[in-house]
Amino acid sequence: MGASLSTIWASLPPPTEFFPPSPAAYTTLLTTFQYFPVCTVFQWLLSWHPAGKTSLQSSFLNIPGRIAWFAMEIVGPINLIYNLSFGSPSFSELPASNQLVAALYCIHYFNRGIISPFFSAPSMSPIHAFVMTSAIAFNWLNSSCIAGWMALAHWLPPYLPPSPLLETLPLIGVALFVIGMAGNIYSEKALFRFRREEAEKRAAKKSDSRTPAGDGKYHKVYVIPPVQGVFRSILYPHYVFEWIEWTGFALAGTAVFPLAAFAKTNVASVGADIGVAPQMYPAPWVIPAVWAADKYGLPLPLPAVLFVINAVANMLPHARWGRKWYVEKFGEKGVAGRGAVVPCCSWM
Repeated sequence: MGASLSTIWASLPPPTEFFPPSPAAYTTLLTTFQYFPVCTVFQWLLSWHPAGKTSLQSSFLNIPGRIAWFAMEIVGPINLIYNLSFGSPSFSELPASNQLVAALYCIHYFNRGIISPFFSAPSMSPIHAFVMTSAIAFNWLNSSCIAGWMALAHWLPPYLPPSPLLETLPLIGVALFVIGMAGNIYSEKALFRFRREEAEKRAAKKSDSRTPAGDGKYHKVYVIPPVQGVFRSILYPHYVFEWIEWTGFALAGTAVFPLAAFAKTNVASVGADIGVAPQMYPAPWVIPAVWAADKYGLPLPLPAVLFVINAVANMLPHARWGRKWYVEKFGEKGVAGRGAVVPCCSWM
């Protein structure tokens, strides 16, 4: 066992090749990231998630919610910008389609990392250091894969003839991204509004000095969303909208320029040889995407596809345990037959 681990470790590219990713490091990152769903098996089995409404009341490993959330979310765009700024080619040398897809990613995470915790959320419960570091690792790995994809365009054929589908999919993707992000923001702001309204009602009923001042009065004040609007049939529409958003991101990624072909006609602007990435074998759950791309003659936006798969794999068990928490806290009557992310489904 030790010899096998030593062999694997020795075969890895040196650490310097990951900042920004070389072709070999990029393949290593993708190979690792595609097996993230295996880790989420534990999330289905264990309800332990010390963050948000299920955070631990007291733990020496608790991090203030806003700070932890900022650290978790901001690492993605910072890592992507760093890699595309110091890699070859640089961000300014990339085709416009690559720049657009990278910008979509950064827009999402600047909203998640800055606007949401510091300007939208009424309060944020402490987040356990394990949750924070796990999320940082996920976002670093994801953004490194996307950075390598932007610059290396691995698994893209050297030439794709123009086709109506290839021209239409990126437009559909950008539209879905905008719809998904708008729906995600709207749903979360609605949840924050419900919490504020409930906290104000509770504060109005108390006439003594025990009512916390400022943000403190919102701490651990949670309500079940009313059966209306985007919450009419599910409890976590913000999750579903985020999945729509990243599905759009993947479709927009079909416009990412095959840099191998770009290098042949723009050698001066690309600079150094992009090299040859080692062979990568897709995980079983990635094979349908590989098959579809091959069948319809499309480039495979592999990192974006992995992002969609991994986001769903990560968030779905959280939604399932969250519905169970709502039932325990507010009863089946409050849940009103709604599913977590699937309408009228008590399991999901």
